[in-house]
This record gives sequence, C-alpha cells and structure tokens, in this order.
Amino acid sequence: MEVDVLVIGWGKGGKTLAGALGRHGRTVAMVEQSEAMYGGSCINIACVPTKDLVHSAAERRPGDDPQTWFTDAVAGRDDLTARLRARNHAMLAEVDTVTLIDGRARFVGPHEVEVSAGSELLRIRAESIVINTGTVPAVPAIAGASESARVYDSTTIQHVSPLPERLLIVGGGYVGLEFAGMFAHFGSRVTVVDHGEQLMPHEDRDVADAVRALLEESGVEFVLGADVKRIEDRPDALSVTVASGGAINDFTADAVLVATGRTPTTDGLDLDNAGIAVDDRGYIVVDDHLRTPVPGVFAVGDINGGPQFTYISLDDHRIVLDQLVGKGLRSRADRVAVPSTVFLTPPLARVGMNETQARASGRAVLVASKRIADIAAMPRPKIVGETHGLIKVLVDPDTDLILGATVFSIDAQEVINLLALAMRAGVTATTLRDGIWTHPSSTEALNEVLAGLS
Repeated sequence: MEVDVLVIGWGKGGKTLAGALGRHGRTVAMVEQSEAMYGGSCINIACVPTKDLVHSAAERRPGDDPQTWFTDAVAGRDDLTARLRARNHAMLAEVDTVTLIDGRARFVGPHEVEVSAGSELLRIRAESIVINTGTVPAVPAIAGASESARVYDSTTIQHVSPLPERLLIVGGGYVGLEFAGMFAHFGSRVTVVDHGEQLMPHEDRDVADAVRALLEESGVEFVLGADVKRIEDRPDALSVTVASGGAINDFTADAVLVATGRTPTTDGLDLDNAGIAVDDRGYIVVDDHLRTPVPGVFAVGDINGGPQFTYISLDDHRIVLDQLVGKGLRSRADRVAVPSTVFLTPPLARVGMNETQARASGRAVLVASKRIADIAAMPRPKIVGETHGLIKVLVDPDTDLILGATVFSIDAQEVINLLALAMRAGVTATTLRDGIWTHPSSTEALNEVLAGLS
C-alpha cells in the first residue's frame, strides 16, 4: 500500500492531522494497534475518563454507599468513553481519503512500515510518516509488584474491583494526587508514599501546603521521604514495606496504585531500521518543527518528550500541518504562557512562573494572594459550597504585566485560561483588576485579588 501520509497511533495530534490532511486531499493511512484506543489516550484512559471519575467522586454524599457509587461511576465512565471512541472513529472513517488500519506497526525502512494483525502482514510506504504512539505508565523496580493482581497503574485502577477500603499510592506527583483525592471522595482510606521530602516541590510552599491541607481534610495520609521496598500479596490484603528515615514500616492495603511517571512506547517500532534517534529517556528526538533526523518523518504528542498534555499534542498537529501544507514557519518556540491544571477538588491551575521562580530570576515582583474563603467579591465558591484554595498572581512592577499565576479554586481550569491569554496578549494587571466580569463568577475574583498587589 502506498499513501501520502502514514500516521502511527490515534493520539490527539495524530488523529487531528489525519483528518485535516485527508480533507486537504492527501491519502492517509491511520494505524492503531488496539480498538480500545480509537481516539487516543485522552478520551479512553486519561483526561476525560479520569476527570469524569473525579467529578462523580466529588458528588458522593456521606450517606451514599461507597461501592455502589463507585460501580455506577465506572459504568458512567465506560459509557462516556465508548460514545467518544465511536464518534472519533466515525470522524475519520467519514473522510474518503483516510484508510483506518488495525495492527501493530514496525519500521522496515525510513519511509516503509510493516503492519501485522495476527498472521496478516501489510507493507505501507509513505512520503510522510507521523509517529504518535504516546506513553504508558512507568513500572518501577519494586519487589513483588509485578506478581500481584492487586497492584495497579493509572489505567487499570479505573476498573479496580471491589473499591479498595485501603488504597496505598506510590508517588505524590500530580497523577498520584488526583487519584488520592478521587478515591478519598469515593470512600477509600488513602495513603500516599512519596520519595520527596516535600509534597509538590515545584510549587510555592503556600500552594503546596494548601493542597496538602485539602487532601488531609479528605482523609488522605502522607508518608514523605519514603520508598516502597516490597509488596507482598497475602490472602486477605497486601503488605507494603516502606523505608523512611532509616526505619522500616509495614502498611496493609487492599490495593496499591503505582503512579511514578510514564515511559515512551517505542518498543517494537524498530526505529533503528529507519534511522530514527531516541534520547536517553527513550523519547524520539525532534527539532522545534517536530522533525526527526529522517526527512519527512515527524513525532507528535507525548512520544517526542514534550509536555504531556493533550492540548500540546493538538498544537503539535498544527506545527506538522504547517510543514506539510503550509509555510512551515510554526514551531514549538511559538508557545507562550501554556497553562496546566491538576484536577483536584477544587482544581489547581498554574501558568507562567511561581513566586519562587520569579524571585530566583532576580527581578522585582509584586504579589497578590488571597484565600478563596476571604474573597468577598467572589460569591460563587460559597454558592456551590467549595471555598478551599487560594489565588496568587505575580506582576512585573515596571510593566504591569502578569509574570505568572496560580488559581486553586473552583473553576480554576477556566480562570487560568483567561490569565494565560492576558500574558500572551500583553494585557496588564490593571486592566484585569478593573475588568467588568459577570456575577456571580470566579473570574470576578481578579477585581479584589489584584487590588491587593504589593
């Protein structure tokens, strides 16, 4: 088979590219090894289903049976992902010039791939190839972990059965914290074990302390400066051996979630056959235009080692599309003020520098910070009964421009987008402070918070 473009993997960047190029009249082959991943990780195992579960967990009332609520929540999650998966498949199947192929791809040359499906083999040659195979949860070397069916990763824990009464999470990063809050709200007793001496070391201490207080209020316990050494599968539970401060302690858990990062899925692609290089972490090496050293071969999404967000993968598609049908000018260097959100309850969102980074840069900084519960001109949190968190904005005193912001509040994932846009467009803090915002909303908090710059 010969096509103009071959896309390997149904991630956000790959599927969007396939559709866009197909509508431009290019012949496109889309190869995916798993029917369960039509549409990519985001809608099937990551962003959408996990946030659906976070929302369901937060809706559970004290009198609701934890197991029943969790079972119903998982069923709702599965129904949502099935509908999204079917729609994503149809969106490409409807494009006449796009051919969808089920199978596992491996390179046999710089522009030739062999796809296997059972005993069937198909050779595909393409002038342009886009690798979009993503990442999978990393597997740390913990004795006994791989032998137990009660040790889960961030994908498999979404279908844990029964709901664990006691859940131990290895890793206090953003994924681990999202699941900690989620399962605590579902009714599990959660313990987070993390190697670091401080929770969320890349955040300001006031923000990290506020997050920890929120989770502890939900019943989450933290064991920091600790390492899980062994997991022993016993008839009625797991015994987890944890080393901390020279001491060894055993914890009992019904399930263990390992949330220690992700690793690239390059195994089996036989990249060497095409001369495609990977870095020391296994990610495909690309330039700012997402080009590999092999002309015409690109890598988009998590597999290229960039920030692991679906909206970054979407922007990756724009860069490659510009290479293939545009002027070829767009690049990763164009990205300014990219926001991120950790979906706790309420969410924690950030853009630009935090206070620690801003002061370390040696520049003068004005800081406006206020607890959500103390913001009189922001009644929405009180209306919905969620007043945890804070808003913190950093401003350059010479230009009045936003250097960075942290929003730990209901609607944080929305408010941070406004602040990010302000940073990209050069909108001043004064303009935001004096803005006319709808009421009651979360955005109107900027009126009061920014009035306290000092």
